[in-house]
Amino acid sequence: MIEIVEREQLSDCVTRELVKLPPAGSRTYAPIEIFRFGTPGARPKAYLQAGLHADELPGMLVLRKLRETLADHAGRGEILGEIVLIPVCNPIGLSQVKGGYLVGRVEQETDRNFNRGFPDLCALVKEKVEGKLGDDPVANVDTIRHAMRKKTAKLEPDGAFGTMQQLLIHEACDADIVLDVHADNEALLHLYTGLANWPDAEDLAAELDARAVLLSDESGGEPFDEACGYAWVKLQKAFPDVPIPQGCLSATVELRSNNHVTHEDSDRDMRALTRFLMRRGLIKGEAGSLPRLLCEATPLRAMQQLRAPAEGLVVYRARLGDTVRKGDILAEIVPPKGGEPAFVEAVTDGILFARHDQRWAWENKVIGKVAGSALLEERKGNLLTD
Repeated sequence: MIEIVEREQLSDCVTRELVKLPPAGSRTYAPIEIFRFGTPGARPKAYLQAGLHADELPGMLVLRKLRETLADHAGRGEILGEIVLIPVCNPIGLSQVKGGYLVGRVEQETDRNFNRGFPDLCALVKEKVEGKLGDDPVANVDTIRHAMRKKTAKLEPDGAFGTMQQLLIHEACDADIVLDVHADNEALLHLYTGLANWPDAEDLAAELDARAVLLSDESGGEPFDEACGYAWVKLQKAFPDVPIPQGCLSATVELRSNNHVTHEDSDRDMRALTRFLMRRGLIKGEAGSLPRLLCEATPLRAMQQLRAPAEGLVVYRARLGDTVRKGDILAEIVPPKGGEPAFVEAVTDGILFARHDQRWAWENKVIGKVAGSALLEERKGNLLTD
């Protein structure tokens, strides 16, 4: 059950709320802090969160700075829609420390990935909206969003993990725009979004200077952004005789490397997100001319996951951003006790946009990613690194 333990009106159109998570035995968690800008129910609505994988740190600083910027715009009466911001959305992950490091990707007790297993919004509302949809696409979107809000509010989650997931999906389910801000292990800035959201999301990618955009409606595992965006694709398939637009532009924004936290990059990213929200009619102002997008969107099924063929030290031969060709050797796996190295080759043409910062691999460990354009036969089932 969602329990708001504190609500503070910071100004006429800025509200701060604290939502309590249930304890796990003797362990308690910090509350989740939600900031609301604009008029509740105004359109368009944008929802942004950071820190779902709690050890992916840059997004939390970016959204802190965005919160401050939005407060300035609110003070000048420049919030035109509704913006919901959760700069630190996973206090469970932030509480998990082992060996001096955050263990923020999975819940330690269950090994569940914090960004998997979100509720299937289509399944939740399909029966409720059946017979209520008609020829008006705008009315259909309103009907579906209303049903999503009601059904997610009535979920009965199990423990802190489930309560956190319920809160996040409840806040995002009726938004026009949903951005889940992450970071990869060692990477260039890139996006994951649905096929149904492209090229609509091109302005987001261009503003952020993305160097790869990976497209897939269903990558497997119900990550947060797909739970919000792919639900509309499934509803369109469930009700083919009525017009249902794509009601949510959702994306996972990967802000470079997990531990790359700088004022320079966070200021740049905050300004890019602000301009994007201006372009989308949520903030009054001139965003200026749209930058040129420096990459092409490519299928997630065309992305090669570089996997180590053996255990050993990882010695990269290719740098982030390098254009690679099929057959290029991108890394060596060197056995430190002696013997011949094993080689990791590109199986596609593309851009090396992610690597692993720990230079030790075991067999089958993912040590990098190449954004290619040709579908790869082996890329089936769950397409994301768990």
